Amino acid sequence: MKPLIVNNLEIRLAESDHEVDASQALRYRIFYEEMGAKASPRVLKTERDFDPYDEFCDHLLVIDRERGSAANPCVVGTYRLLRGDVADQYAGFYSESEFELGPLIHRSGPVLELGRSCIDSDYRSRGTMQLLWRGIADYVFKHQIRYMFGCASIPGTNPGDMKLPLSYLYHHHLAPRHIRTHALDSRFVDMNMMAKDTIDAGQALRELPPLIKGYLRVGGVIGDGAVIDYDFNTVDVNIIVETENVTSKYLNHYTRDSDKAAAEGHAQTTAQSGATTKRDAAA
Repeated sequence: MKPLIVNNLEIRLAESDHEVDASQALRYRIFYEEMGAKASPRVLKTERDFDPYDEFCDHLLVIDRERGSAANPCVVGTYRLLRGDVADQYAGFYSESEFELGPLIHRSGPVLELGRSCIDSDYRSRGTMQLLWRGIADYVFKHQIRYMFGCASIPGTNPGDMKLPLSYLYHHHLAPRHIRTHALDSRFVDMNMMAKDTIDAGQALRELPPLIKGYLRVGGVIGDGAVIDYDFNTVDVNIIVETENVTSKYLNHYTRDSDKAAAEGHAQTTAQSGATTKRDAAA
């Protein structure tokens, strides 16, 4: 995929160990310092979130070009990308520690696991998430991915506290059987905790994290069963998105906004002889 620059932000794949390290530092700040994940002694010592999958995954980055340096890039958003053909050569998928993926990965064509997504608190604007979606879309098209999937998290470890959104996902967004994944038997948490006719869909959506709602807007569906991740202080569901459901109209929306912002940023820079552009690009 080709890099894309919008104002001061650039979206592209990591090209060096320095850039992967910067993404791991961002992940540490978000997952451990902000969200309260439990860190191993090595994670605490290095202040980096890492695991063996980092070695063979691609790392999608949003970089603030006005901050940092080549040796210490300012990574403000990231996604970890693992294609099925790469997973087959190494340790499989990260999601397999929580979910049985067989129906999806064995009968559905090329797949892509999305994981370790986070955005710096100073950059949580519409523009930053748009850039990440644009980068994922370019990657999907390049590798002819049919399905994307991954563990999506709801903060907290008590499923009873989130019975409304979990039940809503079960009754309204359960994946069709031919691609339906399942939480591992040893970790299975039943999401069907409320009758369908008692669910307030509007309130359920308000209680879901923005990232999960974003997946639902592009046709995302959910595997059967949730999993409690005590290390990361979350309850996880398995999200599945058929890339054909990310319609041309939807992708063009991101392309149009990004290109417009890029043009406006160029015009502003020309008119003001290099004045600093706004941080939240493509707003």
